[in-house]
Amino acid sequence: MRYPFWTADVFTDRAFAGNPLAVVGDASGLTTEQMQAIAHEFNLSETTFVLPPESKEQTFRLRIFTPAVELPFAGHPTVGTAFVLAAAGRIKLQGDMTRIVFGENVGPVRVDIRAVNGRPVSSQLTAAQTPEWGPVPPDSETLAVALGLDPTDVLDDERDQPASLSCGTPFLFVPLRSLDAVRRARINWEYWARTLNTRWTESVFLFSHETEAADATVHGRMFAPTFGIDEDPATGSAAAAFAGYLARREKLAGGSARWVIEQGIEMGRPSRMEVEADAAQGVLTAVRVAGPSVIISEGHLLL
Repeated sequence: MRYPFWTADVFTDRAFAGNPLAVVGDASGLTTEQMQAIAHEFNLSETTFVLPPESKEQTFRLRIFTPAVELPFAGHPTVGTAFVLAAAGRIKLQGDMTRIVFGENVGPVRVDIRAVNGRPVSSQLTAAQTPEWGPVPPDSETLAVALGLDPTDVLDDERDQPASLSCGTPFLFVPLRSLDAVRRARINWEYWARTLNTRWTESVFLFSHETEAADATVHGRMFAPTFGIDEDPATGSAAAAFAGYLARREKLAGGSARWVIEQGIEMGRPSRMEVEADAAQGVLTAVRVAGPSVIISEGHLLL
């Protein structure tokens, strides 16, 4: 059997930046074990498998795998797959904006594809779940040791403190005092395994309010060793959950807010994620994550 695939760089408008993604355009007939093996073979942060819809509300069914596990939801695979399918003609564009729905393990995920002159240029997901707050994180000293930092590098004050949140995939968010601290972070793998392997999540998103780009809100890095991802260049599912943190920090009670996250710079793969949140009566009602993508390659798997 020949299974068509594409690779793309997501959350970037130029090749060899952003977060790489492999998209198997028609995975009908593949078993879960085969999908996991293919994701391991590509060895990118994620590989997606496009399947026929399971309900009339879905445009496609989408399954998402890291090299090690299947995920219920992930941002850059959702955004990137929508772009790839539109660029490949699998999604018929309807003017400047085309709306589709992926059926993912977390539920239905809406994606809006923006086009210019009949070509897709970016896509925006709306998270199926608004951010959920998780358990109390480890203390700052424990986190600092696990991240190869000094305890004074970790912020823990009225506005910024470590927190666990999820929009389907949980993350631990750790605010650091400076951009320099984010750059210096190095995982202490032995200590990490001893102290964090029983937590709600082992995926850690470090960030600073100091940024490289003048229009960015935060500078981030993400580590997820249990997913087979030592470091991720752009993490859309973390960006969606992070909206809950930023909304609480800024006391967003109503209306909308927008933030820009820069990530991947330390890896030589700069990425940019645009995050929006809507709130009413102090409660988040919607979270969106957007960015451009670039197709890098296409071919066939021969199985």
